[in-house]
Amino acid sequence: MTGTITEAAGAADASAPRVREMSMQQAVNAALRTVLREDPRTLVFGEDVGALGGVFRVTDGLQEEFGAERVFDTPLAESAIIGMAVGLAMNGWRPIPELQFDGFAYPAVDQIVNQLARMNYRSRGAVPMPVTLRLPSFGGIQAPEHHGESLEALFAHVPGLKVCAPCDPQDAYRLLLQSVRCDDPVVYMEPKARYWDRRPVELAHDPGDMPVGRSRVLRRGRHATLVAWGAMVHRCLQAAEYAAEDGVELEVVDLRWLKPIDAEGLAASAARTRRAVVVHEAPLTAGLGAEVSALVTERAFGALAAPVERVAGFDVPYPAGPLEPQYLPTIDRILSAVQRTLEYKRP
Repeated sequence: MTGTITEAAGAADASAPRVREMSMQQAVNAALRTVLREDPRTLVFGEDVGALGGVFRVTDGLQEEFGAERVFDTPLAESAIIGMAVGLAMNGWRPIPELQFDGFAYPAVDQIVNQLARMNYRSRGAVPMPVTLRLPSFGGIQAPEHHGESLEALFAHVPGLKVCAPCDPQDAYRLLLQSVRCDDPVVYMEPKARYWDRRPVELAHDPGDMPVGRSRVLRRGRHATLVAWGAMVHRCLQAAEYAAEDGVELEVVDLRWLKPIDAEGLAASAARTRRAVVVHEAPLTAGLGAEVSALVTERAFGALAAPVERVAGFDVPYPAGPLEPQYLPTIDRILSAVQRTLEYKRP
């Protein structure tokens, strides 16, 4: 695995091919190499990200290439990792800390909410916080307890933070470049279940035609819109394939940026199809799907033929191991929500 990641990441060199097939894990590695090369103020640090290359080997080979002063391990103390990132950013660095699993982020919430998110506001813009917090996120790998969570609503609720979640290797590369080059703190949520998804990736230094806060339509349809982010985008694309066998054409929107949310793009899609279903892994109550549903309803109410449906995890702690498949939204649950919205009759 180590050699494969290093070889694929090497495609970021100017002399290498600009399009390479790679996994999401390799695409993130390639993006980290790009930003480390282009700005000497960029630092990568966290638990086991150095010689080991991270628990998912996403940082494989970075310490060897850039040295232990720029890619280094930290103690097992998440609050200290974020506190260190804040202090470094205040002194002109551009830190990229990694917390090993999303469930380990809870001890760092104090630093994330009260320092990382507020420092720029507190200083009236004098102290920018160009920190990109890499967070292996969501479920789908049947890991032990605390190793799978869906924390996007927590972070998206905090003023001062930006939040994004890629769904494929190309967007993982593009979104990480955008995040690191941004002067605001970004929580970059990597879907663990998609780390091994392999696709062609264009290794351009300019993330291109999609500014921060823009969603994208991955599949065009006319009967209903599916909105998702992270690993659930892939599941929605699978559901759309099944629906097509019955003549139902579903549009699939990858939200990408969970804060700021592309309200206009979502409304435009919902207005075209007149129906919308939001899919996410987090528990239903107060999940980010509620915010997405509200935005769609506010901006496309006159065009909607049915209320916005939500398909989400259940209101229980994120389960470990073999119970995960029963918790995560399934294709059947997504298609059932589509059927409800298609059959809805106004009173």
